[in-house]
Amino acid sequence: MTIATVSKETRTRGRPRQFDMDTALDKALRVFSERGYHAASISELTEAMEVAAGSVYKAFRDKRGIFLAAFDRYRAVRLGLLDARLAKVETGRDKLREVLASYVISSHGESGRRGCLVVGSANELALFDEEAANRVAAAFATDEASIAELIRLGQRDGSISSEIDASATARALVCLTKGMRVVGKTGPNEEDMASVAEIALKLLT
Repeated sequence: MTIATVSKETRTRGRPRQFDMDTALDKALRVFSERGYHAASISELTEAMEVAAGSVYKAFRDKRGIFLAAFDRYRAVRLGLLDARLAKVETGRDKLREVLASYVISSHGESGRRGCLVVGSANELALFDEEAANRVAAAFATDEASIAELIRLGQRDGSISSEIDASATARALVCLTKGMRVVGKTGPNEEDMASVAEIALKLLT
């Protein structure tokens, strides 16, 4: 997706530069994830996005607009990547293993230190910004509902015990996986996070 403007040859004074929206938002995401909303400045964001300040204000109005667009981009990308992982396996248990594996990947190393935009937003903005709070709540609710449905799939295909409470277990796994992203900022290694995922799978037996 691009913001359509004029070419370099025909661009006139005051017109915004052409830029790729998704690429710019991906770069803004890194700033917000590493520094948090309040610590990220417009100058840092425009520099990271490699977009002129005038173009940024025209497209997003202000820092909050950049953040909300970046949040939506973050969720769309992560859910798309997760859907691709889930499509490769059949049973509910194996799909949940893939969910947990995705959190192992994102909860160590550079990605782990960068942190999770959803979790960070819950900590930093949910009490003070209703629109941001609604996005965080919707993200958590979507994740919980998706995990609960995978548990029910596993119960139907026999890979997960029929005796567990799908809703309560899904809520516990949401708490655990979001906690993995918080702990990931402290620098654990992949083996540490993988062991957490293995213990989480025991909730399904």
